[in-house]
Amino acid sequence: MSNMSLTQALPRLINSVPRSRSMEAVLLFWVAGMHAFQLAQIQLSATDNLDEQILLYWTPLFLASFVFHMVLRFKAKAADSLLLPLATLLNGLGISMIYRLDLAEAARGNEQLLGMRQVWLTLFAMAVAALVLWVLKNHMTLKRFTYIAMAAGILTLLLPMLPVIGAEINGARLWIRLGELTFQPGEIAKLLLVIFFAGYLTKHRDSLSLIGKKIWGVRIPRARDLGPLLLVWVASLGVLVLQRDLGTSLLYFGIFLALLYVATGRGFYAAIGIGMIITGGLVASQLLSYVGNRFDSWLNPFVQENYTGVGGSYQLVQGLFGMAHGGILGAGLGGGYPQLVPLAANDFIFAAVAEELGLVGVFAVLSIYLLITYRGLRIAISHRDDFSRLLAAGLSFVIALQVFIVVGGVLRLVPLTGLTTPFLAAGGSSLLANWLVIALLLRISDSANKQVIQ
Repeated sequence: MSNMSLTQALPRLINSVPRSRSMEAVLLFWVAGMHAFQLAQIQLSATDNLDEQILLYWTPLFLASFVFHMVLRFKAKAADSLLLPLATLLNGLGISMIYRLDLAEAARGNEQLLGMRQVWLTLFAMAVAALVLWVLKNHMTLKRFTYIAMAAGILTLLLPMLPVIGAEINGARLWIRLGELTFQPGEIAKLLLVIFFAGYLTKHRDSLSLIGKKIWGVRIPRARDLGPLLLVWVASLGVLVLQRDLGTSLLYFGIFLALLYVATGRGFYAAIGIGMIITGGLVASQLLSYVGNRFDSWLNPFVQENYTGVGGSYQLVQGLFGMAHGGILGAGLGGGYPQLVPLAANDFIFAAVAEELGLVGVFAVLSIYLLITYRGLRIAISHRDDFSRLLAAGLSFVIALQVFIVVGGVLRLVPLTGLTTPFLAAGGSSLLANWLVIALLLRISDSANKQVIQ
């Protein structure tokens, strides 16, 4: 192959983002079949009966996914064809598990309709994401709002601290309450901060990677170039101290650290950033009682004082017992006892999935998250400009880091944080944020594929 032909073929070889809308439609039909099977098995296991109620949980997601698909056909024909089916598959599994928990609570005499609520929240989240995809014709428009995104992100982070609308739930002040409506603005803040990080690092990557004095063979950046790293670290600690939220603090700093490494390629930042995380966590565990209790419950969950104490390890231990009961193949949908774990539909829905689908199901679910992250990173490296690469990589890290923090907490690899599992857990704030991540990745992939075609 000549040098000219190799140069022409290289972009196509690098860009392996599938863009067949027909393949996407076929995958969505397969996902709809999987969702129907899940709901039918759950209803048969829990009630020994199969009735039309499952249509209320199945039909809306099925129709919404194909409306989203049609939006892609009109507005993003060249977008990645795997992201929408993968996200819909996870969302459908989440609805099924929450419906299963509703049936378990109904059998105990506790009526709840979290599953139907999740269906309507899913419709709202997908509608907003589709609207963003329809209106945002070029993601490069976001680059012009780099500092506006920073200001808006900080403002949304501060909203729960306001005296009138701010609300504290389960010991963390992360919510705003407007009448009966509650919303977690930090979920949207993380997307705004990713836009800011991508724009800022695009502009300052050279000064962060090339300028500075060498000490023992390592180039140390100037103090003013290290300022943003220190500022984000302080802001993350502020979230931890003021809002009592360890997970969100780790997520914000982790996203910035990952993008900083991607932008500069310097291991120095990764090393110093990890050191700052460890130092901040250790200091916080000694000075802040609620962080210290989380660490004690993580390190010694079976100690009686930790197990029975307020905010102790009871939830963690129940989740571990449930996953052990599931074993390799699981108890089957509707065959376990996930309702025995506190907040099983929210913080610990991954433990419910692990109990009923087993280790095999855990690997399958984690593989789906891995595929979403992989597609996002492939979209990033297939683009030509730095802002698009950093934005796509940052959005991918949002999903990957959140899954690591949540699943790591449930499996007792890291302390529990209270974050929600993307697309699976009950809650509208998380659903909206994660569907917006999918919409933005689809928009970026559409422009990347069009570049290669041209």
